[in-house]
Amino acid sequence: MFIHFYKYQGAGNDFVILDNRSGGYSDFGKKEIFMLCDRHFGIGADGLILLNDHPEADFEMKYFNANGKEGTMCGNGGRCITAFAKLKGIIDKETDFMAIDGLHHAVIEEENKISLQMQDVNKVDFGYDFAVLDTGSPQYVKFTEYLGDVDVVKEGKKIRSQKEYMPDGINVNFLEYGTNALEVRTYERGVEGETLACGTGIVACAIIVSGNQSRHYEVPVSVKGGDLEVHFDKINQQTYKNIRLIGPAEKVFEGDIELNEQWRQRLSIMEHLIGKVK
Repeated sequence: MFIHFYKYQGAGNDFVILDNRSGGYSDFGKKEIFMLCDRHFGIGADGLILLNDHPEADFEMKYFNANGKEGTMCGNGGRCITAFAKLKGIIDKETDFMAIDGLHHAVIEEENKISLQMQDVNKVDFGYDFAVLDTGSPQYVKFTEYLGDVDVVKEGKKIRSQKEYMPDGINVNFLEYGTNALEVRTYERGVEGETLACGTGIVACAIIVSGNQSRHYEVPVSVKGGDLEVHFDKINQQTYKNIRLIGPAEKVFEGDIELNEQWRQRLSIMEHLIGKVK
């Protein structure tokens, strides 16, 4: 079986995207997705996205983490699948698409720059030096004085697996107030490591650093993979509306990969790794 795939990235957060309007990839399981996302034996990506038909929207986005499990909302993935839908002629410059957390509106503002509407946030739990909120995916945000000193993998893994966030875990974001932009690094569950960008994590960080005033905010954010912006209206300390994640999304390459006997042999070698994925 040959799979024709597309590789996209948004601020370094990369995805394998498959056009599944015919339903040919609907029976893919955890093992196949894990293999395709593996950076040594497969294509390599932080996650895999299926573009499906939808009766009430332009299309449906079905997102899987690199560990093969279906994930929650992915902000950078949402911007990438919008660019992909444009490539396939499904949309022009605007779209309404369905994701696991509901309908999203996206606009292609200029070449490779996409603005994605995120769901409203209606609850933020603030701690001494951290906050917890859900921006389509659950986020833990921790303030740091110097981001370069943080062991993101070690510290992120420790927080991600705390019992109050199980069984599914939580994304862990570390932020620092930079000179010109908020600086963020993220440990992502499902990838089980640091990614170059996490869209829902970036949104969470921008929200919790907003000032005391209830007004419109535009927050520049710098991550390892590039620069993004988060725009939103702060209603009060707990309520945030009209949230948009804005930044680049572009095709890296496309190609074919064959699911043959050799591929399945490689998959059997990796069985022990798949079994360790939480």
